[in-house]
Amino acid sequence: MKGRGLTLAAPAAALAVAIGLFLLRTRQLAGPVGFASFPLDDSWIHLHFARNIAEGRGFAYNPGVPVSGSTAPLWTLTLGGLFALFGSHPALAKGLGLLAALAAAWLAGRLAEIWTEQRDLGLLASMLTALAAPMVWGALSGMEVTLAALLVTGALVLNARGRWLPAAIALALGTVTRPESLVLLPLCWLSGPLGWRRALAWLLPAAVCLGPWIAFNLTTIGSPMPGTAAAKIEGGLAGWLSGVREPVATTLLARPWQFESEWVWWLGQTNLLLPVLILPGLWWLGRRWGRAALAPALVLLLHPIAMALLAPYRGPGFQEGRYSIHLLPLAIVVAIAAIRLLTRPGKAWRYATLLATVLLAATMVAALPMAATRYGWAVQNIEAMQVHLGHWVASHTPPAAKLALNDVGAIPYISRREVVDVMGLVTPAIIPYRREGEAGVLRFLERSCPDYVILFPDWFPSITAMVDQFQPIYRVRLEHNEVAGAPLMVVYETRWNRWRGDRQPCPGALAGAPWPVDEAPGKMRSDRIIASWHH
Repeated sequence: MKGRGLTLAAPAAALAVAIGLFLLRTRQLAGPVGFASFPLDDSWIHLHFARNIAEGRGFAYNPGVPVSGSTAPLWTLTLGGLFALFGSHPALAKGLGLLAALAAAWLAGRLAEIWTEQRDLGLLASMLTALAAPMVWGALSGMEVTLAALLVTGALVLNARGRWLPAAIALALGTVTRPESLVLLPLCWLSGPLGWRRALAWLLPAAVCLGPWIAFNLTTIGSPMPGTAAAKIEGGLAGWLSGVREPVATTLLARPWQFESEWVWWLGQTNLLLPVLILPGLWWLGRRWGRAALAPALVLLLHPIAMALLAPYRGPGFQEGRYSIHLLPLAIVVAIAAIRLLTRPGKAWRYATLLATVLLAATMVAALPMAATRYGWAVQNIEAMQVHLGHWVASHTPPAAKLALNDVGAIPYISRREVVDVMGLVTPAIIPYRREGEAGVLRFLERSCPDYVILFPDWFPSITAMVDQFQPIYRVRLEHNEVAGAPLMVVYETRWNRWRGDRQPCPGALAGAPWPVDEAPGKMRSDRIIASWHH
């Protein structure tokens, strides 16, 4: 196999081997969970939105209540389209993620070939991208990260070839897949002529893609940001605009340094040589191509700083780098560009180039086993806690029950129950109450009147200690917690549960719905014994 055939087949084989390792480790740790299992509860949030879209319920979490609860609307809408065509099968999210990861690896190879002018280094870039542990995690995660990587890398390839308008469209789509991609917009504009015509070519696609989403956010929650962002942001410019105040030293110094350090750590965890080679790679690109390559590649230095200053939540390495994976193909390409510094006449330089290539590949492969173990435990956690509770709720609560939840992914997807999100991701009305701490959350619960509350007691110790209002009836405890917010999650029945024989009136009126008259009082009381699930 030669030429382009090898360029296509080698990354596919590398990705297949890495995927096989992850799935094997998952089976060892979590058992035969199947292909529709995910390492984050957030994956199920996308699936829940997508199913509602496919069933004609709109971009809504609770039917009939539109809400902007996704920071990756393109991914959510794409899944909704797939569900409409092929049925609501969660495994479709994995299939789409795998295809996007493979396409991103191919495009990384093309970008490296353009910038280094060597086909062998292009092949190396595509294989390393396919073997990178965060890309493998992203392909299997049910999250948007590999689609974002595909669109961002595609935009960089198009920009490198001088096709600015298609590049701008790809980058605009990448921004509505992973909003951190927006940082690349001015950098790509700086990579070429700085006239107003080219500026419009970059700005108009972004406006066309972002405009409808901003309008939807404003219409549904009154904020230009989606509810997920509004609920999570901890400071920075976006936090300041939404009323979050923090010391200036934290905003301008402490957090940028923290995020930059975490970025270097995450790159090193992915491949020990990446943070070492990026700076010389940037230097070589600047010397060879000037602004054309250096300007967009500088996002590798600016990404963590932009995250810290604009809309901080968690750092660049959070949850296997879910906010940074879209830049991983670029990081690999820039690191490989550093190898061009060794491309000189003489046998010693050829050996040095070969050694650098082997070390880069070996360190990428060396990171896979530990990453596969983390992925396996994460899947086990979500299956044993949120997925298990989703099935428990479906079997042990009335179909009309309303749930207040810490985690709003798998439980409502599996049970199809109406939900109140105490974190505010899909219930933005609670966000002002959350600023008052547990007292505010309690007031909201007393107004929204859920029948059951499913929480991490560690997160809400005062509320969950109120046994006269919230009676524990079921619990799940993880023996090895990797990704859950806490090892213990408990189901509580509220004192105003509509199916209690001794129910008391709900203090609030926010829900406004009358008590159902067709349900027998006290139904489901047989479950009121605390059970434990150990897995």
